[in-house]
Amino acid sequence: MKFFRSLLLTALLSGATAASWAQNRHIDFWSSIPHEQLAVELTDRMNDEELLAQILMFGWAGAEPSDLLNSWVTERGLGSVKVFGWNTDNIQKVAKSIRSLQQKSADRPFKIPLFVATDQEGGWIRHVKGETSDTPGNMAIGASGYPIDAYYSGFYINREIRVLGINMNFAPTVDLYTNLDSSVIGPRSFGVDSDAAGLLGEAFSRGSMDAGVIPTAKHFPGHGDTSLDSHGRLPQIEIDEETLYNRELIPFKYLIKSGIPAIMSGHLSFPQIESDGTPASLSHKFLTEILRGELKYDGLIITDDMMMNGATLFAGSFARACTLAIQAGNDIIISSTTANLYDSMWTKNIQLMGSDPAFKARVKDAARRVILEKLKYFKSENHAPLYPDENTIYDHIPDKEGQKFFLEQACRSISVGKAGRTFPFKPQQGERVLIAGPFISLFNEGKKRYPNADTFHFSYELRRDESNFDEWNAARLTQVADSYDTIIITVYDRHTANIAKRLRYMDKDVIVLSIMSPVHVLNDFDWADTILCGYSYSSYSFAALFGALNGEFTPKGKIPL
Repeated sequence: MKFFRSLLLTALLSGATAASWAQNRHIDFWSSIPHEQLAVELTDRMNDEELLAQILMFGWAGAEPSDLLNSWVTERGLGSVKVFGWNTDNIQKVAKSIRSLQQKSADRPFKIPLFVATDQEGGWIRHVKGETSDTPGNMAIGASGYPIDAYYSGFYINREIRVLGINMNFAPTVDLYTNLDSSVIGPRSFGVDSDAAGLLGEAFSRGSMDAGVIPTAKHFPGHGDTSLDSHGRLPQIEIDEETLYNRELIPFKYLIKSGIPAIMSGHLSFPQIESDGTPASLSHKFLTEILRGELKYDGLIITDDMMMNGATLFAGSFARACTLAIQAGNDIIISSTTANLYDSMWTKNIQLMGSDPAFKARVKDAARRVILEKLKYFKSENHAPLYPDENTIYDHIPDKEGQKFFLEQACRSISVGKAGRTFPFKPQQGERVLIAGPFISLFNEGKKRYPNADTFHFSYELRRDESNFDEWNAARLTQVADSYDTIIITVYDRHTANIAKRLRYMDKDVIVLSIMSPVHVLNDFDWADTILCGYSYSSYSFAALFGALNGEFTPKGKIPL
């Protein structure tokens, strides 16, 4: 009996020693341990501050990260940063800033790299500017209808930002263009068809991953059926569950089935589904019950910017909005501005972790998910450089292959809204032609085909009194147009549409080049002789529009509305 007791004691002591050794041995992000096990071990060793910091993503204002943002990385172990559109004209500084932040993160005890994200959707939304490609965008892809166009758009767009060290892109947008009055989605959408949006979004995401950048589908569960912008207020979308499941969620189902690694939750209220009006981004029902439970999604859930009024006005404060977002099931909480180190968002959530075991468990689960996705990504063979070299980025930006592709894609997207006697347009001897619009690149492309044409520039910057603005520009245009036989005018919003409509009363041939959303020329433009639709103010789209007008190719795109 003594012998067996001795063996048992030895075994227990050995087990305790092994457990103690396992707990005390040094591990970090780069330890050779299976991903799932390492993610658990890292989060088990993190204190509350490290766990909460890992699920936060902050942006910065200015050309370079502030001292405050650097402090979040060095002192708190911030998990992610975001590159916004106001600090990206100098892409060399962007690369240098990312390298510096990643180096600071690597100096932390666990050496966990940062997710570095941006919004580079293509077309209208292009947060990293400078020399990156200004592309035709999603609606142009929807007009061509080819998944291969979506794939290579995702590939070339992300191959450019990858060079800068950006490893996560908040694209593709798979919101449906169901509300034609939408001012925030518009040409960011692939169109109105759910299945097409799903297929094209899936192809774009695959291109992004092949380029080495994590794609993020947005805005769950669908931002398309509202004319309101959640930056300013909380949109209410009055659809029932049947419509939600059979229309809005279809694109997300395609992407979940294909293995999309991240989905962004939208600040959107669905009163017929969440009766108290809780935004989807703060809703346990939408994120945990529907997205996780019913749709079986197991990737990252990331909030839209929590500084947007759509979230904070409902919650009552930024701090409470962040708490609700975490409890709902989000894994990364985004703020476009860097919070102070002891902001109430931080202090109140740290306090809650100490007093509410369920809340701490949710934060810990989110941190585990973030770290696991980082392990999968950064330990793969295809990821953005941790320490980008700003001296070599112009070897890759703009992408030379991408430039050729985006022009071809723009040509495939051009749609004929109306073909009159001026299509294709070949001016007669002595015919006086005027090209009117707000973009210099438009004039440059137009003059390549019609070198004898004159140009008329009007501003696209709105004045306080919009009706006077439209009237003033329209009066100037009609006065100048009176001396010409044919006017080629660009329409891209309701203001430019109002200006162009003044030409209907003149005895002129009018050719309308619609860019951005074509909704502005679908009605009340039957008087125009020819209408061609492009879908962005990219120089590629302008070149394609004038190429089609000049008869260089036959446009085969279909308006995806």
